[in-house]
Amino acid sequence: MRIERVRLHWVRLPLVTPFRTSVFTEYDREALLVSVHTAEGVVGWGECVAMAQPIYSPEHLEGCVQILREQLIPLVQRLPEVTAERAREAFTAVAGNPNAKAVLEMAILDAQLRIAGVSLAAYLGATRTSVEAGVSLGIMSRDELLDAVDRFWNKERYRRIKLKIEPGWDEEPVQLVRKFLGDEAAIQVDANGAYTLDDSERLARLDDYGLLMIEQPLEAGDVAGHAVLARRLRTRICLDEPIVSAATAAQAIDSGAAAIINIKPGRVGGYLEARDIHDACGARGVPVWVGGMLETGIGRAANVALAAMRHFTLVGDLSASERFYQRDITPPIVVRDGCIQVPTGPGIGVEPDEVALEEATERTEWIEFPARVPA
Repeated sequence: MRIERVRLHWVRLPLVTPFRTSVFTEYDREALLVSVHTAEGVVGWGECVAMAQPIYSPEHLEGCVQILREQLIPLVQRLPEVTAERAREAFTAVAGNPNAKAVLEMAILDAQLRIAGVSLAAYLGATRTSVEAGVSLGIMSRDELLDAVDRFWNKERYRRIKLKIEPGWDEEPVQLVRKFLGDEAAIQVDANGAYTLDDSERLARLDDYGLLMIEQPLEAGDVAGHAVLARRLRTRICLDEPIVSAATAAQAIDSGAAAIINIKPGRVGGYLEARDIHDACGARGVPVWVGGMLETGIGRAANVALAAMRHFTLVGDLSASERFYQRDITPPIVVRDGCIQVPTGPGIGVEPDEVALEEATERTEWIEFPARVPA
């Protein structure tokens, strides 16, 4: 495959409702989309999940743009034949910057698979044609929370509820939702690193509510602390932010710090590394699930394909487009009877709606590829 040019798209979509966690509150989804335009006349799409500011992780959108312009795209320009696998290998010359690497790898992979007529799901080795939908609910009032739970669980038939928690807002919402939904409902919580080991007793009180897991209770760098906490709780601990590769996943599992792994393709550098993490966890008998970053339909469709792989046995952050957006930039991802169909078309299986994309786009930039650059 030969790339002729790359286009960067800065887009902004207002959220239906603000999304609050222990770390930040989002009102809009500011995203960077990358489209790869090939000599074969095919366009591949990728979505960068970095936030506008370096709040959630060290990466942020404009930093990703700089790395793409100055480092990653020039590396791809030097490849005599471009594939996602070769790009991934070339990207090892750049330390860190997984979100920037992931978006370009995704766009290249989408174009590559479209040319081959192969879906992303088939390429990854998916074993299911649909995946169960799960919803992540931010920190909100009691009444707002019960209204949201009633909507997503009872009316739209989502298969898992995730509650964002923080010190002072943990046992109360869990107790409230458990009482509302009953003992059989699938509920988990996500702390986004808001606690310390000194909060062990507080977190242990959640053991009485039959949760699927407590996601990222301690700060990201404290893997050893998670191993200690795991021995103090009955509820399984899931790690998110510390997992940046198959190697870190294996280390966290082997140390006893994690019984479950959340895989976010942007956080780990792309779908190829995400597949490797899936395989490493599967070999250890540890379940995985797909985490979300309020993706548009571009990233959401790709995540659905990933979640259809064999070891994704827990419901991920996979919701309908309407959960966050009045109008997505692709035909909407929909939930029917609690499930989302895995896209079967070539590549990620969806493309932007031109009118919706134009409405959401704030600016664009073309980066031309030379006709030929010596290796």
